[in-house]
Amino acid sequence: MGAQLRAVRARIRAVKSIGKITRAQELIASSRIVRAQQRMRAAEPYARELTQAVEAVVSRSSSVSHPMITEPETFSRAAMLILTSDSGFCGAYNANVLREAARLRERNNENRITTTSYVAGRKGIAWHRFRELATAREWSGFSAQPAYADAEAVAAAVLEAFETPTAEGGVDEIYLVSTEFVSMLTQRPSVRRLLPMEIEDKPGARPGGPLPSYEFEPSTDVVLDALLPQYVASRIYYAMLEAAASELAARRRAMKAATDNANDLLDRLTREANNARQAEITQEISEIVGGANALAEANAGSE
Repeated sequence: MGAQLRAVRARIRAVKSIGKITRAQELIASSRIVRAQQRMRAAEPYARELTQAVEAVVSRSSSVSHPMITEPETFSRAAMLILTSDSGFCGAYNANVLREAARLRERNNENRITTTSYVAGRKGIAWHRFRELATAREWSGFSAQPAYADAEAVAAAVLEAFETPTAEGGVDEIYLVSTEFVSMLTQRPSVRRLLPMEIEDKPGARPGGPLPSYEFEPSTDVVLDALLPQYVASRIYYAMLEAAASELAARRRAMKAATDNANDLLDRLTREANNARQAEITQEISEIVGGANALAEANAGSE
């Protein structure tokens, strides 16, 4: 066997091994994404109703001056919560999120706002460490299956920074950088401000109907003290569920493309191996025919 044929067959074995791995990753992601979508849909009504309740409390009360909904006169420090994945093989999923985070940091720098990063996910943590960017807090180990307790721990950390005065290292606003799950084929990175809470007055009828009217006891500020932390934890938890579904969808799409590329490369290498084998056989036949002709001419000359 020639050296060229041995090299091609070695590459064929390597490509087959890679194709098996990518195919397995594709099947695993396909089996898990249905469950991730179900968890996301199950958490959506609670997040929607809680957001509606907070909006109703704020919009129906004209004298509310809670710090979580009051815009400060100037912004000097901002917290940025970045949700990435713990594992790879998901295409540009993490790169898109981190690119949006970099744009937000650059925009804050232009406005002379100091940005403090809170990162969830090993990929985001490694990205910041490689670039020697400081992080205030880091979390990992739950990107594929986040629990509400994980969201509460993250919410407690960012709320602690928000409640701390900026002169002591606190922040004026909190941004959430994550991925929105649009469909199996579309996942969109997004930047949303969590605090201070933004309520948009849109013309026309609301999709969920008019806001309900509430009576507060003992006061609106006390209600908001209890309600807004749950609102922040709920928003973060739903964003984690969206990010988990987006991660699996991106991994499934990336692994399918990798499997297809491996199959195409395998076909090409198989043709190369066949051509190399055919060239070797042709050369052997030529050598045999040439040797037979030389032997025949030698025998004819001796006679």
